[in-house]
Amino acid sequence: MHHENPIVGPFFGLYFNMANILMITIASLVVFLIAVLSTRRLAMKPTGMQNFMEWVMDFVKGIINSTMDWKTGGRFHILGITLIMYVAISNFLGLPFSIVYKNELWWKSPTADPVITLTLATMVVGLSHYYGIKMKGAGAYGKEFFKPFWFMFPIKIIEEFANTLTLGLRLYGNIYAGEILLALIAGSMATGFWGSLAAVIPMLAWQGFSVFIGAIQAFIFTMLTMVYLAHKVSSDH
Repeated sequence: MHHENPIVGPFFGLYFNMANILMITIASLVVFLIAVLSTRRLAMKPTGMQNFMEWVMDFVKGIINSTMDWKTGGRFHILGITLIMYVAISNFLGLPFSIVYKNELWWKSPTADPVITLTLATMVVGLSHYYGIKMKGAGAYGKEFFKPFWFMFPIKIIEEFANTLTLGLRLYGNIYAGEILLALIAGSMATGFWGSLAAVIPMLAWQGFSVFIGAIQAFIFTMLTMVYLAHKVSSDH
């Protein structure tokens, strides 16, 4: 079902999607609360939330070690933890329900909007260039775009734009498609008692599958982030 976005503006020529602002704020707060609750009472034998956070840390460390050596990649550990948690929470927010007010969609997964996912992708690619210049120097880093032959420069520039688009649109497409199907199933539940009864099992099954897809997409986004960073900062690439 199609619903409008709550747009306000213009402010200095810019328009703002209030639903996006609301949902990215909620996602950020949830990640912050998880981090605070899991680290406020640290123990030598972790339990509960601390155990979960240490598992996430070890999981992200494994991702980094699979793409570059730890001496180089250790500085990206916190970035990876933040990304995987933020993207996963953002993917999950729209699964239980959606909130529509005056035909405007207010509650949804923020990653179901290409503006959000492409912004994250642009940030990741931008960071890869920043750390490439910082760790190799501007001159040595610039020469990488002309290797192994000088005429590869235009292709490598196109590759940077392609990486940004594919990283952002892959995440958006998977989450948006999941929410569309959930909306269609929910619509069939409004057709009456028998329609609701018939849609219960598909709804539960698809929500479970969407949780799996949301987690996988958070992993893929974080993995590709580390791959792009490794490509820019490692001397053997």
